[in-house]
Amino acid sequence: MRESRSEGLSKIRLLILDVDGVLTDGRLPYEGRGNEIKAFHVQDGAAIRRWQAVGGLVAIISGRQSPAVVCRAKDLGIAHVEQGVADKSPVYERICTLTGAGDEAVAVVGDDLMDLEPMRRCGYPIAVANALAQVKRAARYVTRRRGGDGAVGEAIERLMRHNGIWPEVVRRFGSRLETESHAAVDE
Repeated sequence: MRESRSEGLSKIRLLILDVDGVLTDGRLPYEGRGNEIKAFHVQDGAAIRRWQAVGGLVAIISGRQSPAVVCRAKDLGIAHVEQGVADKSPVYERICTLTGAGDEAVAVVGDDLMDLEPMRRCGYPIAVANALAQVKRAARYVTRRRGGDGAVGEAIERLMRHNGIWPEVVRRFGSRLETESHAAVDE
């Protein structure tokens, strides 16, 4: 919804996502045996698949460890998943090296202080609507939707529009995408 910088931007090809508060709503429910439960939004998953289908890469860096994240990443074909990460910067660097993406070709979606350093380095930092104020200030774009409620899908649409591939995505995946748009776009 908000652009905080207006300078030109390279095409983004790598999307790095946080989990809690971004792919989920940030709550940490536990079932009776103490197992953590995570809920992921189907629109985020569909958008991730579209992003990958047009050549985009996706990685996950999370401060917490959860088997549910491994399962969701496998379902979505996300190969680069790092969990239990206290300092996200070295992992960010490693993923960029592995994928061959320079900082200018990376977007990071975050919500908390742990996400700030990768967001400051990447070409397109994105904060979800429920992010901390410091994270929103560091973002180039702040989603209207909250983490766990389609914010990643909104961010991906924004990136596809920026990269100039949204018309191709609409042709490829159906014209209904245009009417289901959740991202505000200043074109």
